[in-house]
Amino acid sequence: MQQQFPPDLLRSFVIIAEEGSFQAAANRVGRTQSAVSMQVQRLEQMVGHQLFRRERPTVRLTNKGEALLGYARRILELQEEAWISMTKQDPEGLLRFGIPDDYAGSVLPRILESFAACHPHIEIMVHCAPSVDLTAQIEQGMLDLAVVTRRLDSVAGTLIGREQLVWAASRHHAAHLRDVLPLAVFREDCDVRQWATQSLANCGRRYRVAYSSPNLAALLAVVEVGLAVAVMPRSSVPKTLRVLGKREGFPALPTVGLVLLRNQTSQSPLLDAMAEAIDIDGEADD
Repeated sequence: MQQQFPPDLLRSFVIIAEEGSFQAAANRVGRTQSAVSMQVQRLEQMVGHQLFRRERPTVRLTNKGEALLGYARRILELQEEAWISMTKQDPEGLLRFGIPDDYAGSVLPRILESFAACHPHIEIMVHCAPSVDLTAQIEQGMLDLAVVTRRLDSVAGTLIGREQLVWAASRHHAAHLRDVLPLAVFREDCDVRQWATQSLANCGRRYRVAYSSPNLAALLAVVEVGLAVAVMPRSSVPKTLRVLGKREGFPALPTVGLVLLRNQTSQSPLLDAMAEAIDIDGEADD
């Protein structure tokens, strides 16, 4: 019958190769140096080759040892992968959560970290979309919870934070100095787009919509290379961009509310816990 490599022998072999010392390896695996040495001898007997050159105070792999090391690591990694796959707990439930794309990088990590600390085995389906779409999906029962943006005087949902909208432009280009301002904005039914264009119209600044997308990453790419100016939450402005204000001739923009919407047909302790996680630390950065 074909021989198999005992995992404990391979594990000690790999650790010796990493440490370059039998004693250091013995300390890591919690065995005596003589016990580790006997493991290597047994492995060498199995393969019929010397695996280490003993060069005090260190040891070096032989050519056969180098060849075996790659196999040993792959065997141990596959064993660990199989163990994790077979023993991990199945999700204890599913939550469908929505958030606008422009808040996925700033607000979402705090929410997920807080919730996962107490509920590590819950599967969360995160859907990023404009607030108007998320609102419709909540009403249609397609999502359980969603964070959306609203005017501060809106009565819909639970206010969980406030966010200042700002003008953002490239630090290395001058799109904001053009006579007709090129804008990179979200789609037509987005409140942020309407507030941006209305504020420019009110102050008499000429503009044109040069780029539009529901995706923040696409707008950021356009702005970063100096093709347009965008309006976005202050917390979403990366360090590669600069914030424009009155000094550059740009009008003030409103503060918007971050609102939690909940599907009223979905009721469970998990939803309550998720709602509490979303409300932790209160508000987004002003």
